[in-house]
Amino acid sequence: MASLKPFFQRYLPLLRWSAYAASVILFLWICSQFYLPGKGFTYLIMFGDRDSAHFIPALRAVNHYELENSPGYDGAHYAQIAMQPDLSDPALKRGVDNLAYRARRILFCWTAYGLALGDPVRAMHIYSVQNLVCWLLLAVLLLRWFPPVSWGNFFRWFAVMYSYGLCFSLRGSLVDGPSLLLLAGGLALAEMGRPWWSAVVLGISGLGKETNILGGAALAWPARPTLREWLKVVARGAIVLLPILVWLLMIRRWLGPSDDLGINNFTYPLASYFAKWRDTLADLIAEGPGSFARYSLLMLVALTTQFFFFAFHRRWDHPWWRVAAVFSVMMVFLGQAVWEGYPGAASRVLLPMTLAFNILVPRGPRWWLVLLLGNIVILASPDMLRAPGRESYRVDGDGRLVMVADTGRLVEAVFDDKWYPPERSHLEYWRWSNGPATVTLRNPHPFPILVTVSFGIRTKDARTVGLWQGTYARWERKLSPGEMREVKVRNMRLEPGDTLWRFETDRPGTFPDNDDRRRLAISLRDLKIQIIGKADVIPPP
Repeated sequence: MASLKPFFQRYLPLLRWSAYAASVILFLWICSQFYLPGKGFTYLIMFGDRDSAHFIPALRAVNHYELENSPGYDGAHYAQIAMQPDLSDPALKRGVDNLAYRARRILFCWTAYGLALGDPVRAMHIYSVQNLVCWLLLAVLLLRWFPPVSWGNFFRWFAVMYSYGLCFSLRGSLVDGPSLLLLAGGLALAEMGRPWWSAVVLGISGLGKETNILGGAALAWPARPTLREWLKVVARGAIVLLPILVWLLMIRRWLGPSDDLGINNFTYPLASYFAKWRDTLADLIAEGPGSFARYSLLMLVALTTQFFFFAFHRRWDHPWWRVAAVFSVMMVFLGQAVWEGYPGAASRVLLPMTLAFNILVPRGPRWWLVLLLGNIVILASPDMLRAPGRESYRVDGDGRLVMVADTGRLVEAVFDDKWYPPERSHLEYWRWSNGPATVTLRNPHPFPILVTVSFGIRTKDARTVGLWQGTYARWERKLSPGEMREVKVRNMRLEPGDTLWRFETDRPGTFPDNDDRRRLAISLRDLKIQIIGKADVIPPP
């Protein structure tokens, strides 16, 4: 064993560097799973189809992913501002919920629009990947505090980079991840002895997310207790506050006063925090350990551990502790809108506190339990980064026939609202319906194409299932419980526009014999559209 010690001493640094590199490669591989041909990374923006009629014209005209039967999420509003940052545009006021409130966080809309050179489509796609790029930049910047000199540093770096809050920001194309990058950059400048540049960066970051101005607490400590130094502190504070104050005045002038200033994000001290604990424990008792409430429990344990660490381990002279202290106070006043859901937005709102926690927890075995508890919500991150079950179908064939190059429109299958969201395993993908349902085969070309459509049909119980196109039954069988039937419709002529398929069944959906609360009728599995080529055009009579 003694002869192996020099070997490990020589190659341990390389192994640690490899662990960092492998984590980055894993992240890139995960992100690649969210890419959709013809639609880019728009899955990450979380556009909802319920609001699609109100989207700005530039968005409605471009191919993008919309979550079925969903109102969408915040990133959909910021993406529209990125495509059309003229706040006076009436279409933007219709498409963006509470424009005056959303427009506060204009910075990353501007960066997407600027990098796109004013092209709305490019701006949308750039906005969708800003979190990805900022994640990579943050991974490099954090080496300043977590260099690869120990496995403890790797754990802290990994815990931040794969924290639930940062993964949440990536998954929803939100501003929290990019804002954390700017805040960390501002703190790095402060530690390097460049407080004025730090104030500039923190001031700019406030336009990305207004709570970033709390990072100015890092500069609220004079180098010496003299009047001159205190005046410098005040001046740097003014630099931090000035951009957001000026921008808020401009928004008010252009859009008028807002009815919703985000007041619901704050409430009486600890009121919503304790309500979150109460609701989480009640859900766990009622639904068991498999409940989604387990993620809320992990978040509450992590944030509570971080809060008490900063409360009892005071380091007034450290810039990161001062930032964490301010965010800890903010945590006390967070309202229901931030805590609600599974696990809730608090994990991303308090990302600066999480980063400060990993920087400041002392090294050594006696602190490992604190470090683990403060980062335990990372166990929920795989669920947030799970490859989406978006693959309801596949289209294969000549790429020129799969997509119309001029418009980006695809040959596709559109499921109605009787189908549940898509699911997948490593080997197959499927969707369950709650009863009779339809699938629309869409040909975007001005000419007919020839296709072969194949799929599997499975049911949980005995029932008859049929596939109808108009008044014609293409396929019909009586299936036994759990029976799988392969179906292939060969050499089908797909006319321009929509072709409606109806999947009929003689019974409504039933509850399965497990904890699944859905009514299940038909499972449509591995739907594939194989494009053979153009069909002969039949001239009109």
